[in-house]
Amino acid sequence: MGVLWLGRGTAVLDLPVGGIDTGGVQAIETALIVPVPEAEDVVGAHRARYDQAARWGVPAHVTALYPFVPPEAVTDELLEAVREIVAGTSRFEVEFAQVRWFGEQVAWLAPTPDQPFRALTDALWARFPDFPPYRGEFTEVVPHLTIGHDVPVADLTAAAEAVAARLPLRAEPREVLLMVGAPEPDAWRTVARFALGDA
Repeated sequence: MGVLWLGRGTAVLDLPVGGIDTGGVQAIETALIVPVPEAEDVVGAHRARYDQAARWGVPAHVTALYPFVPPEAVTDELLEAVREIVAGTSRFEVEFAQVRWFGEQVAWLAPTPDQPFRALTDALWARFPDFPPYRGEFTEVVPHLTIGHDVPVADLTAAAEAVAARLPLRAEPREVLLMVGAPEPDAWRTVARFALGDA
């Protein structure tokens, strides 16, 4: 895998001349996410069963901006704009101490504090106003790390209880990933990494 550095704090993976290499997958979407690798041991097995994004190849994360630009719109200029925004967000520590729910459909972990995630999403949205979070479907964008969704509530409740028993979970986000993919198993790929600013 080739790595192209575009200035301090930005590694662009597999970016050949003429566009991004998606590993043979017909990418139709992009997303900016904050990966939380510290959560994988706690939520990974449950996400593999109950979170569609995990089956697509997306790691445990808090979403920064989804959906983002079409894959063909990823340019050096766009990457530089994202890098500047992400670098302007200082690294921070976060704790996931509670399982919460959106209705009975989605179980998720609540980050504390959540303000750094909110500020990052707001800054990205302000720079790319044509791409509101979740297509503007929600009045409030709530930072969250999904455990599972849209499965029988008994299964999701059992998963939520198992995760809750292992909390609190502490993490220190370090980067934002630009991922591209399609709604297919193992279809999502990381094509760029943007380092958060110094604390």
